[in-house]
Amino acid sequence: MKKTVLVTGSSRGIGRAVALKFASCGYHVVINCARSTERMEEVKKEVEVLGAECLAVQADVGNPDDCKRLFKEIESRFDHVDVLVNNAGISIIGLLQDLSFEDWNRILSANLSSVFHCAKLAIPGMIHNHSGKIINISSVWGVCGASCEAAYSATKGGVNGLTMALAKELAPSGIQVNAIACGAIDTEMNGFLSDEEHEMLLDEIPAGRMGKPEEVADLVMKLVEAPDYLTGQIIKMDGGWI
Repeated sequence: MKKTVLVTGSSRGIGRAVALKFASCGYHVVINCARSTERMEEVKKEVEVLGAECLAVQADVGNPDDCKRLFKEIESRFDHVDVLVNNAGISIIGLLQDLSFEDWNRILSANLSSVFHCAKLAIPGMIHNHSGKIINISSVWGVCGASCEAAYSATKGGVNGLTMALAKELAPSGIQVNAIACGAIDTEMNGFLSDEEHEMLLDEIPAGRMGKPEEVADLVMKLVEAPDYLTGQIIKMDGGWI
């Protein structure tokens, strides 16, 4: 039987690349977005061109009610999720003292609560089958922190801690939980950089370039196919930057 993957935040960037990677490997693919429904539908068509069955659901995974609706649609179509890739997230740039209480709660919901919501709802099906993979897309800023991205760093640090703790909880059930701590990846999230800032950033990265979303997708698939003994790891993918 074909396995099913859920990739959150998959209307663009890393999420899109991950969805297409799983489609090319013969999975049923569930894609998701909070608002960019037109772009999500474009990704759905790309997935289907690769021969995969695709379910596209608009849902804010930071909202528990939306998340419950998402999983009801998945269960109706594919029964359960074999692989969960928690990719949805946002970034807010600026000094912590200038961050509003509303924006703090918004980034916490989008980046960290979403991981909890999706994991909580995916785990029962995985336990029933005594197998499953949860891969969280994190950031190097969750490892070392970044000035002017304190809230983002805090949420990604939370994702890393949740990854390690959940791996210990789920290892007896045959479920592996790992995270990829991405460095500078060439996506729209980094589109705010000026040409000068972009060049300065590349000078700091030993690899001399940004990573590609497809490279992250390749690593996600390698983690899915890795030995079951690999769990609870935060794997940096940053071109030697941090």
